Amino acid sequence: MSKLDHMFEPEATAVHRLEVISGTGRRRQFASEFKARIVEETLIPGAVISAVARRHGLTPQQVFTWRRQAREPLARTESQAPQFVPAIVETALPAPTLQGRQRKRPGPASRSFGSIEVEIDGITVRIGRGAEAKTVAAVLRALKAGV
Repeated sequence: MSKLDHMFEPEATAVHRLEVISGTGRRRQFASEFKARIVEETLIPGAVISAVARRHGLTPQQVFTWRRQAREPLARTESQAPQFVPAIVETALPAPTLQGRQRKRPGPASRSFGSIEVEIDGITVRIGRGAEAKTVAAVLRALKAGV
């Protein structure tokens, strides 16, 4: 007998665990009241989610998923409702007439010509002509997330 064979032989005092699974092994269905009770238990200050999950024979991933699902209906109802904002259209200022060879620097009115101004909770974002739609969408998404 080689030394390698000796190392792979089980010890005589080794304890082995054997789990017998009977049945079809389908997914367990949990009542919404049970899920709500578990989520409520995890919201207690100082609660450890993995300990709560272990105590009820669950995995922490299940409990985290239930917590996320409990928050989703609030976010879904807010985003599904149509949101309207007042649009203020300002007429463009008439072009100044040039007398002689005087040239004036473009003022703020000509710089903002063709721009969009969005105000959300006191924060104003000015979107100039030529801005990419992806960039504008990302800025507005970030602004709404911070509100």
